[in-house]
Amino acid sequence: MKPVIVDVDTGIDDALAITYALKSPELDVIGLTTCFGNNSLENTTRSTLVILERLRKTVPVYMGADKPLKRGITKFPLNVHGEDGLGNNFSENPVREAEAESAVDFIISQVKASTRNYTNSSRAVNESCPGYYKSTGDNPSFQRSDHYGWCSVAPGNVTPYSEANILADPEAADYVFSSGLPVTIVGLDVTMKTILPAATTDEWRAIGTDESRFYADMTDFYIQAYETFEPGFGGCALHDPLAVGVAIDPDFVKREEWNVKVVLDGEETGRTVASAEGEPKVQVCTEVKAEQFLDHFLGRIL
Repeated sequence: MKPVIVDVDTGIDDALAITYALKSPELDVIGLTTCFGNNSLENTTRSTLVILERLRKTVPVYMGADKPLKRGITKFPLNVHGEDGLGNNFSENPVREAEAESAVDFIISQVKASTRNYTNSSRAVNESCPGYYKSTGDNPSFQRSDHYGWCSVAPGNVTPYSEANILADPEAADYVFSSGLPVTIVGLDVTMKTILPAATTDEWRAIGTDESRFYADMTDFYIQAYETFEPGFGGCALHDPLAVGVAIDPDFVKREEWNVKVVLDGEETGRTVASAEGEPKVQVCTEVKAEQFLDHFLGRIL
């Protein structure tokens, strides 16, 4: 089993990714770390704990960054996850609370991590001893567990230039990409090809369990959000779940090595620009075996 830390700003696709990870025997999820993003830090942490309680899992949860490194929180015009982060269907509060230790301290202490949010990751890199990652034999890996638009190959999903997670904290993203750590980026180029068909939620609901209805209701909200900004889309993209899939089976994707920088100022803030020149290089996923991944995901989720 591969030990991983899943770093989330839990909305609906994060919830699906958490479930996928916890139901995959290839992964040993040693902790979940939370961050601002789809919602406030308090709400993303709450949603994470709700999902764990639904799954009857006691994986520890650690709260991370509540704001970007150097700028204010960016407000997005369309909330695709609902006010509660889980499709406005679930009002219960979790019984369990997050751990006292911070996400940053936990990531540093564990060294090996599979992380999603740039702000927690960059703070962990910044606060750790310079050269530590090169000197240890553990070969830690920071894996980006979400989507983004890079090198103008895929347009952004918030602005023509940027995807939501990059735009939320471009300095943090740039810091991680430039850190020299072994980073894998699972971007919009591939995640937008992993479409969960709308009919899937009817199949889940027909199973007739509390868990299946929970996931069907939550995912229906996400699918309807897609129909709002792209009528006829016919489902939703499995952004965060694909990153978990890559951690399970790297052969789901094809990767290329690029030096990736983030535009930090002006109209194109948040745009990621990839170049064959320059160091360090990161692994960027450029192609995906979408049907193979979808079958694997559906075989695990319920």
